[in-house]
Amino acid sequence: MAAEIKESSSLPQKTFSGVGNLIKLLPTGTVFLFQFLNPVVTNNGRCHAVNKYLSGILIGLCGFSCCFSCFTDSYKGSDGLTHYGIATMKGLWPSSGSSVDLSSYKLRVGDFAHAFFSLIVFSVVSLLDSNTVGCFYPSFESTEKVLLMVLPPVIGAVSGTVFMLFPNRRHGIGYPSSGSSQNS
Repeated sequence: MAAEIKESSSLPQKTFSGVGNLIKLLPTGTVFLFQFLNPVVTNNGRCHAVNKYLSGILIGLCGFSCCFSCFTDSYKGSDGLTHYGIATMKGLWPSSGSSVDLSSYKLRVGDFAHAFFSLIVFSVVSLLDSNTVGCFYPSFESTEKVLLMVLPPVIGAVSGTVFMLFPNRRHGIGYPSSGSSQNS
C-alpha cells in the first residue's frame, strides 16, 4: 500500500517537474516581450512593408533569445554572489578569477536539443499568432483553420514530453543558481 502511494505521488511530481522544465526552457520574458510588442509592430495584423520587416526582426531576435538562453548557466562563486556565463566545450565562460571549478558546466548535446525544441515551440507560438498570420499570410487563417488549431497542442505535447524525459540542468540568466556544487 505504501508503494502505491509513493508511485501515485511521483506522477504529479514528474508532471510539475516537466512543466517547470518547459517554463525554464521557453523564457517567459522573451515570450512576454513578443506578446507585448507583436501587436504594435504588426499593426494588429494589418501590415505594410515596414511592419513585415519589423515583425521579422522581432521574431528573429526573440527566437535567438530562446536558443541562447539554453546555453547560459549560473553558479554561486566563492564570494557568495551569483555569477552567469555561457557554456562552452571547456566549461563556463567567462571564468576568469573564479575559484569554483567550472569544467562541469561543459556544453552537452542535450543543450542543442533543448535549444532546438525551445525554438520550435517559440516558432509555433510566434508564427501562428493571429497578428503574425494576419500580417504575413492573411488567407492562411481562413483556409487552414484546422492546422492553426491542431499544430500548437501537438508541438507542445511533443516538446513537453522531450523536456520531461530529458530535463535541462542549466540555471540560465534569470533563474536561481545551482549553488557552488554543480550536479549536472
